[in-house]
Amino acid sequence: MAVPSRRMVALATLLRGALAAIAVAAVMAATLPAAAQRIVQGQRPAQTQTQGEAPARESCAGLVASRALRPVPVSLHQASIAADQVRLTYVGHATFLIESPRGVRIATDYNDYVRPSVVPDVATMNRAHSTHYTLNPDPRIRHVLRGWGEGEAPAHHDVTVEDVQIRNVPTNIRNYAGGTQRHGNSIFIFEVGSLCIAHLGHLHHTLTAQQLADIGPVDVVLFPVDGGVTLDQPGMLEVLAALKAPVMIPMHAFSTHSLDRFAENAAAAHGWRVQREPLPAVVLARAALPDVPTLMVLPGR
Repeated sequence: MAVPSRRMVALATLLRGALAAIAVAAVMAATLPAAAQRIVQGQRPAQTQTQGEAPARESCAGLVASRALRPVPVSLHQASIAADQVRLTYVGHATFLIESPRGVRIATDYNDYVRPSVVPDVATMNRAHSTHYTLNPDPRIRHVLRGWGEGEAPAHHDVTVEDVQIRNVPTNIRNYAGGTQRHGNSIFIFEVGSLCIAHLGHLHHTLTAQQLADIGPVDVVLFPVDGGVTLDQPGMLEVLAALKAPVMIPMHAFSTHSLDRFAENAAAAHGWRVQREPLPAVVLARAALPDVPTLMVLPGR
């Protein structure tokens, strides 16, 4: 039998070493946590919540700031939309990304913990909790609209940004002493495409006749559904019935139980349709609004 040369033995040793390294890498990929795998693969791990300047209020109960949100596919943001359409993406908690036909991007209740993957042109904020505002908005944001004024003075916004008009209607919030903080929240109304969209923010009370008149007719309403730290669920049903929007999209749900309970009560009390979407982004237009008032549930919370 021929004796292997020293060179052949060395090559065989290198080959065995390479195969062993591949096997170890495969085992690590199968057993390491996702965050560790991202580090191994050279990707930046998801950021966890950090504490910056002391906020005026604590975060809303139920929000896990360090939990990575499901990313929205980039293709959902790149496709153009018609002049009468609006693209609406649920980012999470109380934050939506609203995109106009001309590409204006608006982030609602912009904060340090839940943000869209793109820098918006406009950021609206409310101050009930630190998960609804930030003290340090991205300097690239062209318009930062706070839903509160100095002291207890109401905020007043009536802004046009290209093909979007934005205004607000102030409401009150509870304070931690059990009293009322006047004008601590704003309902923001966005007139974009062919639609009028109202974001209720951190609403704590039913609406007066004057507030309903100031809001005016709306096509889409974005509302909190937790039923605890914001308005209770019977009160929220009353608000939605008064607004009479064809499309109602819940947010601020701390559990599937509270969301499902609200959907069941809405269907039973008002006959509203419940429509669960597979993706967090939808394109809406007035011409395609449903004939029956619809609770449109987008994935995420």
